[in-house]
Amino acid sequence: MSDLVSFLPWHEAPARQWLSQRERFAHAWLIHGLPGIGKRQFALAAAGSLLCESPTQGLACGHCVACQWLAHGNHPDLRRIRPDAVAFEEGAGLNDAESAQTGATKKAPSKEIRVDQLRALGGWFNTATHRGGWRVAVIYPARAMNQITANALLKVLEEPPAHTVFLLVADAPDRLLPTLVSRCRRLPLPVPGPQESLNWLKQQGVDQASDWLAAAGGAPLLAQAMAEAGGSPCPAWLQDFMAAVMSGPTADIGPLADQLEKTSPEVWIDALQRLFLDLLLAASQASVRYYPAISKQTVRIADRASRANLADTAKWLNQQRAVAGHPLNAKLFVHSALQRAALACAPQA
Repeated sequence: MSDLVSFLPWHEAPARQWLSQRERFAHAWLIHGLPGIGKRQFALAAAGSLLCESPTQGLACGHCVACQWLAHGNHPDLRRIRPDAVAFEEGAGLNDAESAQTGATKKAPSKEIRVDQLRALGGWFNTATHRGGWRVAVIYPARAMNQITANALLKVLEEPPAHTVFLLVADAPDRLLPTLVSRCRRLPLPVPGPQESLNWLKQQGVDQASDWLAAAGGAPLLAQAMAEAGGSPCPAWLQDFMAAVMSGPTADIGPLADQLEKTSPEVWIDALQRLFLDLLLAASQASVRYYPAISKQTVRIADRASRANLADTAKWLNQQRAVAGHPLNAKLFVHSALQRAALACAPQA
C-alpha cells in the first residue's frame, strides 16, 4: 500500500505556507476541522512532505529516495497509528507489517487505538532516522484513543523524542483530553468553497453533486462517500417520514421504524439531525442547508410546529448520537426516536 499521498486542491496553499516553517516546526500538531474535508489525507500528505529530501515549495517532490520509499509503502521513518478497523478499511490485512508490529489479532478489528500500539513505538523512537531527517507518526482519528492510550501519548509528548513529529487528526479538539491538546500546536483546516467542492466532485464522477454536497454539509469527501454508498441525497425513508408527518398527527410510523431496524443507528440519526437543523433554519426564515429537495415540506412543517419542541428534539438527537453505536435495544431505539421526531413536527396545539 502506497504511503505517498497528495494534498487535495483546497489544501495545497495552506500546506505550502505551513510547511515553509519546518525549520522551527513544533513536535506535535493537532490537525482539525469539519468531518469530510480531507484531514486524514492532509496529514498523510504532510508526512510525505516532511520526509521528502527535495521538497518543492514545501511539498513532496515525488522523486527522491524518501518519496520512492513512501510510494512503495515502506518508509521506515513513517508510522500510521490508527485502529485496526481503519487499517483494514484502508486495505491493510492481517499480515500487514504495521499491524503485526502493533499486535493485531484475528479477533474482530478494534475500533480503538490501543495503548500497546504506542508502546510498540518505543524502539522506533530510540533509533536514528534512516535518512537523517524527520521521523513522523500520524495518529488518526485521535478520538479513537481511549483514556489509557491518550495518557500514554501525553507522557511521550512531555519529553518528545528527537527529530520526531506527531500529526494528530481530529474533528473537534474539545473531544480530546485537554492536557493532550495543550501539548499540540493547532492547525485548523478550512472548508473548501462550494464551487471548488462541486468542481472536484464532478471530476470524481459524482452525479447530483450539488445535492450530495448539501447533504454532507459542504464537506466534499463526505459527499463522495455518501454518493458511493448508494441511495439518494435525501434518503427515501426520510422522504417517507416527512410524508407521514405531513399527513397528520395520527400517522403510523411503525412500518418505517421497522424498515430502519437493520440500518446502522449512526446513519439514520445523522439524517434526522440534518433534518432538524433544516427545520430550525426554516423556522428562522433561513434557507435549508442539507435537504433542498424537500425544502417545501420542511418549510410547511417548520411554520406550524413549535420551535421549542424542534430545538429540544434536535438537542436530544445530539445526545443520542453519542451513544448510537451501543443501543441497548435497536428496535426500541429507532421506534422511540422516530416517534419523538414525529411529535416534535406536529402542529402546535
